Amino acid sequence: MKIIMLILSGMALLTLVIFLLYRILDGIYDRRVAAYQNKLLKNEMDEVHNIYLTMRGWRHDYHNHIQSVKAYLAMNSPEEARVYLDALEQDLDDINLLFNTGNINADAILNAKISLAIKKGIRVDYKATVPRALTVSDIDLCVVIGNLIDNAVEACEKVASENQFIRLYIGILQKQLYLSVSNATNEVVRKLDEQYISTKRGNHGHGLKRINKIVDKYGGFINRKNEPGVFVTEIMLPL
Repeated sequence: MKIIMLILSGMALLTLVIFLLYRILDGIYDRRVAAYQNKLLKNEMDEVHNIYLTMRGWRHDYHNHIQSVKAYLAMNSPEEARVYLDALEQDLDDINLLFNTGNINADAILNAKISLAIKKGIRVDYKATVPRALTVSDIDLCVVIGNLIDNAVEACEKVASENQFIRLYIGILQKQLYLSVSNATNEVVRKLDEQYISTKRGNHGHGLKRINKIVDKYGGFINRKNEPGVFVTEIMLPL
């Protein structure tokens, strides 16, 4: 009897050790994934931020450019005016500012992600207003927005091109920041729980977990709905 008890105790202890080891390794993995995503996001934000500031600088100099073109025309030098305009056009190549939400960091990530979705041929409807000052940190907000759009694009890429769409809305609702992303999908999920999130492999699964952790961090609310052909994520974050 004592031997059996010792064996059972040993098995229970071994099970506990394995469980604790799994939790530790899972935590280390999640932290490494988070650090990697944050590094990629920071690099992307820095690049887009620089483009955004360049565009704002060009807009600031708009009147000076117009005066220069008028001066060439007044001197009857249309060729010089054309060369000048060509140079300005070159400066604006590959810059596509779709958003002016009021928050420069939100503008940066939204312009980068939505421009890429449109370039992929996905139909996108969008409207966004974001306060300049938020309780949510800039990095956390951009992680949520970036992962929402990345997941939406990934889902659309698995659907026939004529059925691809993304609808994005960000604004103030009930004194909270409200984010809603709807996208085409070929997936039908009856229960959107932790098991569903854990079984999603690759960037999509990591993105879902990152969104959940940030929403929990700020005591926010998240709701995911899956209907035939449509996947919807709604998030509320405190201001």
